[in-house]
Amino acid sequence: MDNKDTTHSHLLSFLNAIPPVDFCCVYGSTLHSTDPGKSTMVDYILGVSDPLQWHSENLKMNADHYASWMVLLGGAKLITNVADKLGVGVHFNPYVTWNNKMLKYGVVRMHDLIQDILNWESFYLSGRLQKPVNMLVDNLDIETINSVNLRAAVSAALLLLPPKFTEEDLYAKICSLSYMGDVRMLFAEDRNKVKKIVQGQFDLFQSMYKPFLEEYEGKDFLRFSSSKNQLANISQDCGLPVTHSHISFLPPTVRSQMGMKIGKKKVISESGKVGNGNELGFGSREEAAKCMQKALRRTVMVSSARQAVSGVLTVGGVKAARYLTSKMCKAWRSWTRT
Repeated sequence: MDNKDTTHSHLLSFLNAIPPVDFCCVYGSTLHSTDPGKSTMVDYILGVSDPLQWHSENLKMNADHYASWMVLLGGAKLITNVADKLGVGVHFNPYVTWNNKMLKYGVVRMHDLIQDILNWESFYLSGRLQKPVNMLVDNLDIETINSVNLRAAVSAALLLLPPKFTEEDLYAKICSLSYMGDVRMLFAEDRNKVKKIVQGQFDLFQSMYKPFLEEYEGKDFLRFSSSKNQLANISQDCGLPVTHSHISFLPPTVRSQMGMKIGKKKVISESGKVGNGNELGFGSREEAAKCMQKALRRTVMVSSARQAVSGVLTVGGVKAARYLTSKMCKAWRSWTRT
């Protein structure tokens, strides 16, 4: 068994210690770690059909994963209510020790996960899935559903990029979309986080986005100056027709917000869907990009603030302080090195 298979098996083995899930992926440094025994925290996202039932079962198996006050005062019902009503539908258990590893896992309702992927309602998990992940369980074929999310991310990034840019610039812009307006980036995140993510997982970004870059090249949206198997310099068509095409690939919720920001009500077609980019009537690419950026920034700001409040409550005071201290130390190191 090679190193990759060993790591995969190690990651999967945690699922034996919790109730069954419909979706599971890992993300972060685990994806490019060459040592499965390395003492970094492993981050999981778990999708389940019914969080209330799942947490009830998990409390019987792993009550120590949860903040003691939540277990005592309300159990699974309180855990689910805090995630849904204060947060954005995700409950995280950080600093879980299992098999000599430190884990963090977030639990989300499958319906909420799919809606965020398709509509960017909170842009919390959809933003996470625009970056490389390792899907370990995928009973509802989220990987295929996520292709809509990835195509939208490419279009959103292209609207914000100049006429000429590098392949790394493109992935960095895609990566940065879900951090625009994130309250954590103000004081508790590494300012070089996006750069580190892209450089550390560049080959994974390439494999994720290759089909969409080829699609856009076929439509003459993009032109590559070198082989797509190498680091490419890219030029793009910045004309209004292509701009409107990019807008049409954005999720309906984003297009609706953009329409309201330019003083128009939702454009609803006879089929009941929000109208496409042409119907929004932007007069310039710059206007469209600025409007989209404002809409995304507001969405991320609200969801990140809600999730931050929910996180402090759900993990308990000691764990919350530990997590925040860790984040702020990383942020401080990134500032002092520049």
